[in-house]
Amino acid sequence: MQDAANLKDYRKQLREALDNEFQRQALDKFAVAYRTSRSNAFAGIDAPELIAEIAAAKDAAVDHLPELFEEFKRHAEAAGTKVHWAATAHDANEIIGAIAKENGVRTVVKSKSMTAEEIHLNDHLEGQGLEVTETDLGEWIIQLRHEGPSHMVMPAIHLSRYQVADLFTEVTHKQQDVDIQKLVKVARRELRPKYCQADMGISGANFAIAATGSIGIITNEGNARLTTTLPRVHVALAGIDKLVPTLHEALRIIKCLPKNATGQAITSYVTWITGAVPAASAKDGKKVHHVVFLDNGRMAMARDPEFKQVLRCIRCGACANVCPIYRLVGGHKYGHVYIGAIGLVATYFFHGREKAKNLVQNCLNCGACKAVCAAGIDLPTLIKEIHARIQDEEGHPLYSKAVGQVLKNRTLFHTMLKSARLAQKPVTGGTPFLRHLPMFLFKDHDFRALPAIADTAFRERWEKIRPRVDKADVKVALFSGCVQDFVYPEQMEAAVAVIASRPGVAMDYPMGQSCCGLPLMMLGEKQAAKELAAHNMNAIDAQGFDYIVTLCASCASYLKHGYKRLFKDDPAMAFKAAQFTDRVIDFSSFVHDVLGMADESFAGPAKDVTYHAPCHLCRGLGVTEAPRKLLRDAGLNYIPAAEEDVCCGFGGSFSVKFPELSRELLRKKIDNLTATGATAMATDCPGCIMQIRGGFEHDGTTFEVRHVAEYLAERLKHK
Repeated sequence: MQDAANLKDYRKQLREALDNEFQRQALDKFAVAYRTSRSNAFAGIDAPELIAEIAAAKDAAVDHLPELFEEFKRHAEAAGTKVHWAATAHDANEIIGAIAKENGVRTVVKSKSMTAEEIHLNDHLEGQGLEVTETDLGEWIIQLRHEGPSHMVMPAIHLSRYQVADLFTEVTHKQQDVDIQKLVKVARRELRPKYCQADMGISGANFAIAATGSIGIITNEGNARLTTTLPRVHVALAGIDKLVPTLHEALRIIKCLPKNATGQAITSYVTWITGAVPAASAKDGKKVHHVVFLDNGRMAMARDPEFKQVLRCIRCGACANVCPIYRLVGGHKYGHVYIGAIGLVATYFFHGREKAKNLVQNCLNCGACKAVCAAGIDLPTLIKEIHARIQDEEGHPLYSKAVGQVLKNRTLFHTMLKSARLAQKPVTGGTPFLRHLPMFLFKDHDFRALPAIADTAFRERWEKIRPRVDKADVKVALFSGCVQDFVYPEQMEAAVAVIASRPGVAMDYPMGQSCCGLPLMMLGEKQAAKELAAHNMNAIDAQGFDYIVTLCASCASYLKHGYKRLFKDDPAMAFKAAQFTDRVIDFSSFVHDVLGMADESFAGPAKDVTYHAPCHLCRGLGVTEAPRKLLRDAGLNYIPAAEEDVCCGFGGSFSVKFPELSRELLRKKIDNLTATGATAMATDCPGCIMQIRGGFEHDGTTFEVRHVAEYLAERLKHK
């Protein structure tokens, strides 16, 4: 649970987390193994279709939560269950505390419940003098350590068996072995009497079936069944979003949840409870049964068109499993109570903007969480939306306001870049890198060499290299983005050469274009981003072109998806955005899929080359095969690298705000690239090139890092 007051303090906490070598190694191993396990678990299943079905079912339920609650209550109370609605965390704690008091409860056993963590239920009950024992193995371990979970499904994943053995030695006053099976037996021996002695059992619920008044619980340990069976009082605490109409919707989730959470084919236990079941420990032989539904911001979310999709979440924790940042710092620094990308979003609604404001800035926008989400939640977009909302509520930082003012004014922005081109001369040392920056300007960023601004921007070269086409079959507008225009114009020149090798393709470079605007969204400057998007759509008249081609994966993904979102509430601009975005295509897809260029177009000696898959290409646009196929067609010996599609750590302004994390992600990427044995790498994103080339240059390692377009251009048969 991070509790930093500001970004500076939060960065300090992150640096401390980076020093936890065991945690990083454990999370790394799990992340790598998880990818394979998940893939195997979904073998033979149409995962996208299943996820779409879950999303549709949850959306339908969210639209009718009050009605589903009333239906559940009617059926559950007919079966002897008392049903409660708690508007806030305080209300839920008070209701459960009152149930305990009313029934003379002194001891409580709990099975795993993130909702109970959300409301800090243990603290409340212990404050009333009750003895509360967590019975999930991981939850019991962290309870004994007086800390929160570091993962929604595996709460103690951050700990080693040696730490657990030391903890159990302290608890039992007997030296314990580090063997995992023996440690599990210790937990079983210590916890088993607790079930028999407990007056009350508290559980969560994965589902609440409105049609029958039943709750369903999915677990991998038998503790939940003991918790809900043996004590004379059972209270189930569930978010109101756990309501579904029938068993059919729940079964879809059961089919997906274990596969997505841990890569298991099936879970160990699925428990269904309907009504006040028999209980030998109760005075009248029948269990006292309560279900408490928690709102705590959920109904406000359900009414929010942008954020209602958050209530689809099935609490699988997969968004943390694939998150590069979580792998580095763990859940205690990448969440408040809820962990991972969903936690960054939920914290704002459940625990307020003070707890969320630092967390939501710590997102690479790599899209890994969205790609793996069991309910299809667009987590990266929502995280950035919350960042923008918080700044609208609290005020925008001066630096981000200043960046917004500069970027949305193309003339000012480009004038500043041209001025910087002249000012950089003393620090380049005649190289394409900034060599002699004073350390106060380079603080925390000395893990990579930074590129210099090119002597001549692409826009200044365009008229000289522009191909003349008499009869055009295809009309193309080139979108460079700011980096390829002013830093890497040679990449744009290479693209022009490749496209021009096909007859009948007319290209234009509209001079009014500017930055795509993604950096502004990363900074939370949504209004400035909207103004910049409108500017670009005016600068490039989409109706005059068949395609808008860009070599930057980040630009392509943002132009194609981001512009539509920005203007979704403005019918006139939404129509214009649709015309614009429908024509946007990345360079590799255009060359491979539209122009149909293949091996007959290229010649050249064989050369080993590996590849880095930009996040916004492979996940943002779903493009995976085109660039690799082009490399092979060009006669290059493509050697796959480990974790090719894991982020390099650039993330635009992310690497400026969190250089420590950016550095570590870059180290992993360089190690994986080097391990291939190749000495050259291709990619489709200038930001990734800036990061990775800068890393190799900093290390003094000879390793060629170029855009796919450059490799294709130099191997054309007819230049």
